[in-house]
Amino acid sequence: MAFLQLSNSLVPRQLRSVTLVGQPPIPRYWANVWLIMSMGHLAESTQTGKLRYIEDLYQHADRILGPNGLDDALAGVDDGALADVLESWFVSIRNRARATRAEELRWHVGLGFVTDVLTWLSKSRIPDDRLRGIEARLHRLSTLYNQLHVRKSGQVETIRSLPASVVEALYDLLDPESGRNPFKHARTRWRVYIAFVLMLHQGLRRGELLLLTADCVKSGFDRKRQTLRYWLNVQQNEYEDAEADEPIDTRYSKPSIKTVHSLRQIPVSPLTAQLVQTYVENYRGRPSHPFLLNSYVGNPLATESLTKAFREISNALPDPVRQELSDRSDKDSVMPHDLRHTCAVVRLHQLLDNGDPMDEALQKVRTFFGWSKKSVMPSRYARAVFEDRLADVWNDSFDDRVALLRAIPKGL
Repeated sequence: MAFLQLSNSLVPRQLRSVTLVGQPPIPRYWANVWLIMSMGHLAESTQTGKLRYIEDLYQHADRILGPNGLDDALAGVDDGALADVLESWFVSIRNRARATRAEELRWHVGLGFVTDVLTWLSKSRIPDDRLRGIEARLHRLSTLYNQLHVRKSGQVETIRSLPASVVEALYDLLDPESGRNPFKHARTRWRVYIAFVLMLHQGLRRGELLLLTADCVKSGFDRKRQTLRYWLNVQQNEYEDAEADEPIDTRYSKPSIKTVHSLRQIPVSPLTAQLVQTYVENYRGRPSHPFLLNSYVGNPLATESLTKAFREISNALPDPVRQELSDRSDKDSVMPHDLRHTCAVVRLHQLLDNGDPMDEALQKVRTFFGWSKKSVMPSRYARAVFEDRLADVWNDSFDDRVALLRAIPKGL
């Protein structure tokens, strides 16, 4: 049993994606149908996450029904066998040592997969007399299992930005000229520093950052304000040719835009624009791909490499800073997404301090961070603003941090 990424040039461009195979290595039929029918509009990273949950359900069904048992039960609309699988799978998830939000999501993705496939089959090729009975059993299954929850109700995931001391330490540690910088080579130092600045100041997700191209920062003259303005577009790879035999992005875990609402245009300060340009002209090198961030050997920077870099950064933090991180955030390391959390809290804090009403401030951050109109994320960050003390790190301007100025080599 395996989880595969189809990216070989022999595979048609339209079919290059993640897929599941069983034992023997034959594609999981209904999982791949579901991928095409229900998840084609989602980012590849989201598809990957959901398919990993579905593979967990397949493996559980294999142990109960035998190899390929789940596909057979779905094809035969065997609601009895499916009920046995779903009930025992729920119990196995519920009995795991530590039930988390991921386990709750695992359960509901698996349940949705089964009910989606049964709904398609019941409407496509089953006689009317049998269809009524199946619809009744399907309704019973859906009603019964939708009420099951892995976690206790009332649990709320707390969103917290990084403590002020941690942000200060990161600025000082990741300054490319710092003697305490954990990375040896200048190119690596600048690559990590640019990633840090863009995620902290622009609130980018990891996948959005890794999709940025070397010419991502645009500029234009603002006649109203009589000044030069900078921005960057958060978008899919604009250089990928759907008809090309060889993909431009050769990464195994390809970054992607999360949802259609994540496509957006973000203002960039002149200072951040200058930093990006300095990196592109002096430290990026001349790789054969268009992406802004590349590895030491010239390939597009991988998700795993960025995560590894942040583990090294976390290990290099002073002990008192790591202790406060643990005390305040209940974690012992800094992850890339923590910078997005921090950016959201600071941006919202600034808007409120500048006199924006809460509703207007929330709408602005919704647009800036790429959340849909139905997303509850802005409200969760609003709560975090009132619990946070991070604003002490900055005085009046988030983007005019002195550490950024120190990082620009003299004479450039």
